[in-house]
Amino acid sequence: MTDPTHPNGPTRPTEQTGSARSSRPSPADAPPAPELFTWEFATDPYPAYAWLREHAPVHRTALPSGVEAWLVTRYADAKQALADPRLSKNPAHHDEPAHARGRTGIPGERKAELMTHLLNIDPPDHTRLRRLVSKAFTPRRVAEFAPRVQELTDRLIDRFAAEGRADLIHDFAFPLPIYAICDLLGVPEEDQDDFRDWAGMMIRHGGGPRGGVARSVKKMRGYLLELIHRKRAGLPDEPAPGEDLISGLIRASDHGEHLTENEAAAMAFILLFAGFETTVNLIGNGMYALLTHPAQREALQRSLTEDGGDRALLAAGVEELLRYDGPVELATWRFATEPVVIGGQDIAAGDPVLVVLAAADRDPARFTDPDTLDLSRRDNQHLGYGHGIHYCLGAPLARLEGQTALAALLTRLPDLRLAVEPAELRWRGGLIMRGLRTLPVEFAPAPAPKPAPGPASDGSVGP
Repeated sequence: MTDPTHPNGPTRPTEQTGSARSSRPSPADAPPAPELFTWEFATDPYPAYAWLREHAPVHRTALPSGVEAWLVTRYADAKQALADPRLSKNPAHHDEPAHARGRTGIPGERKAELMTHLLNIDPPDHTRLRRLVSKAFTPRRVAEFAPRVQELTDRLIDRFAAEGRADLIHDFAFPLPIYAICDLLGVPEEDQDDFRDWAGMMIRHGGGPRGGVARSVKKMRGYLLELIHRKRAGLPDEPAPGEDLISGLIRASDHGEHLTENEAAAMAFILLFAGFETTVNLIGNGMYALLTHPAQREALQRSLTEDGGDRALLAAGVEELLRYDGPVELATWRFATEPVVIGGQDIAAGDPVLVVLAAADRDPARFTDPDTLDLSRRDNQHLGYGHGIHYCLGAPLARLEGQTALAALLTRLPDLRLAVEPAELRWRGGLIMRGLRTLPVEFAPAPAPKPAPGPASDGSVGP
């Protein structure tokens, strides 16, 4: 899965941190270098990325956290960097000054002893851990999970369909992947709202103080360690290890796969942490793009409602939404283990490298009319889920959730429209992820289906 880390968020426009200071001189006739990581930049970073691709495709810049890193913005360079084994995911290779310690990666993971996960390790440990987890995300397992994703989607829409208005982030895009990944992990239903609260803290504080995120990380770690103990012991109030992912990790550890308890907790943590915000942003950014491109949205709605519901355009459309304004703006941290040349630029051993996926996926050298949203685009080999051995493990599940969510919204609420002007929307701060804080919408009220009997029909928050 892609990994949502949260360094300090955008700076205010008056600050100079993060201006596009390239290591190579810009042409004399080039327009002024854009200022990066301001609130204006967060709203629409694509003009700045176009400037960087043209004039400073690989350059060193100060991030809002104070750490300096190389940004890679062209598609060919990005693809090379994502697969280059000399760029390690292990923070131990960062030649970091004292002030930068702890300012890369997920806030709180060092103190919580959750560093040993797929996003921070290299082969052979990466190969071993990925093999253990990959069984949960095979096409067959994801297909078996599709009815549950549809059920969660419909229940969430049922809660606000009769109101005629909703915040699609808070009411829909946020809870859907939380409940889905909790089901996959094997988190009991009665505990899932705690995870929703912890995840909400991560999103709310992702672009600002890191303390709130770190506290949520610590709470998650404590709970996951307890859950691992309960599942392993098979206490009366817990089933014996079954088919959920945490139980699978326990079985692997108990049968000689040499998975430590901390590794098991770290793996469960990162799958939850990485598995929800990417999908929140895929749904939120995707619906926003459709609502602001009515012709594309209408074509997709027609394809879903005519001729028995052709989903081919839906599948292609989700890929285009991932390319056009994807949920992950920058790939997570990499560190040069030896001198490396990327795009003609020398990068020293120990230097951090950040691949700007959002810039690479709008590179005109790779995509025709890259700033145009075209749901029927062919040859769409975007980098939204990465490339190489760290390619997003949960991409099949994220695609399923995205397709299911968008199809349900467009067919059940066909007149869905923004409730505010686009300029009033605010984007969350942070370096890695790209997503809206809110997405208020209006629509003709639709009576919700009569709830089926059972514990899920009591109007509670959980699914």
